[in-house]
Amino acid sequence: MRQIVLDTETTGIDPKQGHRIIEIGCVELVNRKLTGNTYHVYVNPMREVEQEAVEVHGITNEFLKDKPLFKDVVSDFIAFIKGAELVIHNAPFDVGFMDHEFALANASLPKTEDICTVLDTLVLARRMRPGQKNSLDALCRFYNVDNSHRTYHGALLDSEILADVYLYMTGGQTSLSLASGNEEASADGIEVVKKIKREANLKIISASADDIAKQQAIFGGQ
Repeated sequence: MRQIVLDTETTGIDPKQGHRIIEIGCVELVNRKLTGNTYHVYVNPMREVEQEAVEVHGITNEFLKDKPLFKDVVSDFIAFIKGAELVIHNAPFDVGFMDHEFALANASLPKTEDICTVLDTLVLARRMRPGQKNSLDALCRFYNVDNSHRTYHGALLDSEILADVYLYMTGGQTSLSLASGNEEASADGIEVVKKIKREANLKIISASADDIAKQQAIFGGQ
């Protein structure tokens, strides 16, 4: 199974207001193992980055001036993610921006859902940890994933961190793990415990008369 853990950084929070993608970061998992293959690009959005966004990711307008346009990288990007399952934290945000960029680059380009399947780790976390904080930082604390080197949000760094968190979330390691091997993981990564099967016709060994007499002597027949 090929999965691509993906994150984006943007000029603002809403593509409907003309905001654009400025960074894409992806790491590849095959059969739940990191392959070392990544996709990372900065994109010139052809508009100003809002100051509130700069304070989150640290990517400035000056830095983006000489970067390629999205239409110049879209073919390579689609080739990297095509046919994979995208693993994204708060997927509607990133997918919404991706679909917006696809449409601007070429009206004939498909939507994300026609290129990949999508797994939203925020939805998964809320199912596994109802009522808890499930931001990426909160999940890092819960699963002891080191994100101390994360001063700003960055698409590639955040996708690397999310890959670690996702593998912990879906690894089946819970307090219910049994050494007997009678546990198994459900499809969404939440571990379930199988009932232990007992052999029928178990041999019953009764206490001998000597054993009963010794017990009565110790406990006074109670």
